[in-house]
Amino acid sequence: MARPREFDPEQALERATLAFWAKGFENTSLDDLSAATGLNRSSLYAAFGDKRELYLRALARYEAGSVARIAAAFEGRSARAGLAAFLAGLVDSIVAGPGRRGCFIGNCAAEMARLDRGAAARVRGSLARIEAAFLAPLERARARAELPPGAEPLALARFVTAGIQGLRLVGKANPDRAALEQIAAVMLNCVHRR
Repeated sequence: MARPREFDPEQALERATLAFWAKGFENTSLDDLSAATGLNRSSLYAAFGDKRELYLRALARYEAGSVARIAAAFEGRSARAGLAAFLAGLVDSIVAGPGRRGCFIGNCAAEMARLDRGAAARVRGSLARIEAAFLAPLERARARAELPPGAEPLALARFVTAGIQGLRLVGKANPDRAALEQIAAVMLNCVHRR
């Protein structure tokens, strides 16, 4: 009879995500992951597979959280107000410190996607889901005539997704609130009906 798990897999995955986010895939050792999760190597392998599989599961978890944060920011708000809320939270996170790690998806793209086709496909899928999370409220905004004339929701969703990657990257090197808010303001202007 199998012994029941004595740990919370979601909590262990969260801790592994933080370890990978702090050091990257290559620089995070199995010992680092064991220390972060409180699991020995055999338990890590049994629960999550190898290090790469654990990393990709951490990426999927991060993506799901990002999509949920986007949806929450737009809930009951106009496109501009929703994007403003999302960007304000992002800037706050960067300035406070936790957001200076950059975007986990962007970090994966920079570190692994060049060398690992599976990771590259996973990053593309993650970015597509982030884009789709922005696209839905932007399409609703177009239907309500909240967007500038001629604005294409898909192009705006792609721009916002890329802009957020850029904002996160700038925030890693220069977490200056005024600079980050200036970037966010330019992004907001793209969804403002004049």
